[in-house]
Amino acid sequence: MSNIIEARNLSLSYDKKELVIKDANFSVKAKDFVFITGKSGSGKSTFIKSLYGELHVHSGSLNVCGFDLRDVNTQKVNLLRKHTGVIFQDYKLINEWNVEKNVMLPLMIAGYSKQVCKIQAHKLLKHVKLSHKAEKFPLELSGGEQQRVAMARALAHNPILIIADEPTGNLDDYSSQVIWNLLKSVRQHIGSTILIATHRIPKTLGMDYKQYFLQDGAIHEVS
Repeated sequence: MSNIIEARNLSLSYDKKELVIKDANFSVKAKDFVFITGKSGSGKSTFIKSLYGELHVHSGSLNVCGFDLRDVNTQKVNLLRKHTGVIFQDYKLINEWNVEKNVMLPLMIAGYSKQVCKIQAHKLLKHVKLSHKAEKFPLELSGGEQQRVAMARALAHNPILIIADEPTGNLDDYSSQVIWNLLKSVRQHIGSTILIATHRIPKTLGMDYKQYFLQDGAIHEVS
């Protein structure tokens, strides 16, 4: 596919009356590292939700990983999510499951054997330096550790596209830097496309990236 994400005259709304995103044109190529920025309430999270099928298209077109999201159904969303990994600001871990099982979740849903799930979870927890926490539960971890577990879970099925909504918004500077370094490593070694909604781009990222700015419902590329 030429673009991992392509939006044309895309409008998004929660109540079909007031548009949050208006006639947006936006594209992302394979292996791009992209930031979506804008003030609080500008529509960053709204736009992110549309990319993994949680929010339906109001008008225009949206194609993500080869899936036309103008007509979304459960089957299409499930197929899309096999190609995407999502990292949330509030982690969305299952508190009743230990760290290892949380990381295994996408593979369990995909129908992989327990042995394959465990091997992949062990590899990813080693990657995010949390092997020693595999049997712990989310509420026994710090915020930075929980976000690293969430990242390992997002990577479990080797996604084409990783979508992150304010992944460091609740973290201290050290934990934030760990997350940024992990995202850079994923792009470099796995080749995933990375798209991040954030109110602040780190000054020490040390790599090329694209930036788009959301204002008054429009998406503007920052050169």
